[in-house]
Amino acid sequence: MLKPLPLSEVYCLLEPGPVVLLTTAHRGRANVMTLSWHLMMEFSPPLVGCLVSGANHSFAALRKTRECVIAIPPAALAPQVVQVGNASGRDLDKFEAFGLTPRPAKKVAAPLVAECFADLECRVVDTRFVPKYNFFVLEVVQAWIDPRRRAAKTLHHRGHGTFVVDGETLRLKSGMP
Repeated sequence: MLKPLPLSEVYCLLEPGPVVLLTTAHRGRANVMTLSWHLMMEFSPPLVGCLVSGANHSFAALRKTRECVIAIPPAALAPQVVQVGNASGRDLDKFEAFGLTPRPAKKVAAPLVAECFADLECRVVDTRFVPKYNFFVLEVVQAWIDPRRRAAKTLHHRGHGTFVVDGETLRLKSGMP
């Protein structure tokens, strides 16, 4: 039997995944934030949409520099991912505080994250929805993967401090190339 769900809980059902780290660099200072509100928008060129709250320290840097890195952490990094998400980069070097290693990117000033198994260098290509929704459209301009950790399990947010680690992989026939 169904019962009403508070509208404030809807996000717990639709949270996309995986939880990622978004890095920015502005005025010579790198920052990292936890991000779970993102989605693929196009295959080629790869476009990613993401919502970054105007209250986040990274918002101003992303808006000003129009570039970032989306770093995909393995589930084993969950404690640091949560700590990063619970802290502000306004007065704290979150890389240093939470044991993350920034590495130079090739095409953007924002750093890669050495502990992550994949990094996507991105440039903002559309800001039409930023004023109303804080929604940025990013184009991935360079992608990196650690082939030794390609099958790493990822972390998925379920709301209220609850996370799920992705599970069994199913291989089914696909009509996609």
